[in-house]
Amino acid sequence: MKKEVEVFTDGACSGNPGPGGWGALLRFGAHEKALSGGEALTTNNRMELMGAISALEALKEPCTVDLHTDSEYLKNGVTKWMHGWKRNGWRTADKKPVKNQDLWERLDGALKRHEIRWHWVKGHAGHPGNERADELAREGMAPFKLRRAVSPQ
Repeated sequence: MKKEVEVFTDGACSGNPGPGGWGALLRFGAHEKALSGGEALTTNNRMELMGAISALEALKEPCTVDLHTDSEYLKNGVTKWMHGWKRNGWRTADKKPVKNQDLWERLDGALKRHEIRWHWVKGHAGHPGNERADELAREGMAPFKLRRAVSPQ
């Protein structure tokens, strides 16, 4: 039987595009693992994707995952749109290239190992797991915001 893991992910961006960060909180029983990272110039959607990718890639074995996100873009992308994008050669219904294809493909690979149950949660509504993922995303963004603030113009 696969281990059951609860995952909370979030992305943050200061400006869109701008410096951004992602965060992920993984829970297995009484154990918790916090992950975060960021980029100097990115978008909120890319950071939402990176939160989920990083969480799933951090799991050392195939698991049953309850993944909680406040990003409809992430949840709908996986549960509603990605199958069609792949069938259409990574093109949208109106034949345009899928934005963030590199990360969608990476996420698609990470999903294959696990059984995922997707949960959308309202952001900034006091949900403890989502609030912690948001804190982690902001921590991941912080060094890049600082760098931007002190960059010579």
